[in-house]
Amino acid sequence: MTHTLYIDGIGFWAPTLPDWASAAAAFRGEAAALDTPVKRPAPQLLPPAERRRAPDTVALALEVALAACAAAGREPATLASVFVSAHGDLAINDHMCSTLVSAPTLLSPTKFHNSVHNAAAGYWTMGAVCHEPSTALTAFEWSFANGLLAAGTQCLADQRDVLLVGYDVTAVGALASVTRSSGLLAMALVLSPQRSARTLASLDVQLATGGGLPALPSSPAALALAGNALADALPLAEALALLAAAPHTPHALRLPLSPHQCLQLSLRTAVGL
Repeated sequence: MTHTLYIDGIGFWAPTLPDWASAAAAFRGEAAALDTPVKRPAPQLLPPAERRRAPDTVALALEVALAACAAAGREPATLASVFVSAHGDLAINDHMCSTLVSAPTLLSPTKFHNSVHNAAAGYWTMGAVCHEPSTALTAFEWSFANGLLAAGTQCLADQRDVLLVGYDVTAVGALASVTRSSGLLAMALVLSPQRSARTLASLDVQLATGGGLPALPSSPAALALAGNALADALPLAEALALLAAAPHTPHALRLPLSPHQCLQLSLRTAVGL
């Protein structure tokens, strides 16, 4: 059975592509990525002091979440949300493990509360003063696809808009020997069960058998980001970028959910819907 979602807002951030407009142009081959990478985003949802102290995972998630809400014309406080990260904050977890080994009594309570997997979701709901349902999940290298499934299911079942936010950071320390992730990458979508004046594209979604490893993106700009654990979001980002330039050409893609299942997606522009 096929179900249709509507994408009303997109947020994107990478050090060399720090917003959706620059990322979309680069994925289409119309512009180059930045020569000098931006160190990290500065999410305006947080006060300046809190913004400086926030870990990279939180800064990434809040930056793209706010951008997607702004593009969709939605108030952040009104949206249910699904936050997705394959690994969470690997740097903080590595620091905590090292501290526990060497000086356990010096373990920082702030580091601890930033280490939990739903830290970014918590910062978002507090910063946006949002009391709507919020979910944090992981599915290793299939995390963004599973987040899309969770957000889309909630969107259609509850007939309400849902914010999907995916983010991952660099693997460091001992953890880098058992998992892979390089650089910073985040992407957010505002999903709606109905078309609106802000709708950018429709997304026909079907659950299918046959999974496997996530597909690689095709553009040089997206391939340069594929070392990040959120790389399974890049094929959809590329398709959205190409759709904006060729609105009458639908795009079909397959996002694996596991070794055994996948999402079959058909992406169409808002033009003519």
